[in-house]
Amino acid sequence: MNKYDARKIAEVITNEQLKTMLVAAKNNIKNWTKVSTVNKSFTIGFMWNILVADFDVNKKYHILSKTNMIREFGRFLPEDMKPQKVKRKRTTEPIHQIPKFDNFKKH
Repeated sequence: MNKYDARKIAEVITNEQLKTMLVAAKNNIKNWTKVSTVNKSFTIGFMWNILVADFDVNKKYHILSKTNMIREFGRFLPEDMKPQKVKRKRTTEPIHQIPKFDNFKKH
């Protein structure tokens, strides 16, 4: 998830919703050695230890912390909270010509 979408979600998400996302992530992630989305020099497991190992529903988290949690584990958010993907339609077909090889120099 990109930073902009994660920030918008972080502004409105509750700690209970974050906890639900994190529980789903904990139960569904099989490979904790993959490279992190937030910091490419860390793994997902390392980011878990930094961001959510001591998560408390009653604590007030900084917007940047919530944004990073959502960027890293946001794929486990409920579908209604995920940003809608915009499908871009091609307005016209691409212009094409048959290549002309007659004048091509041979080397």
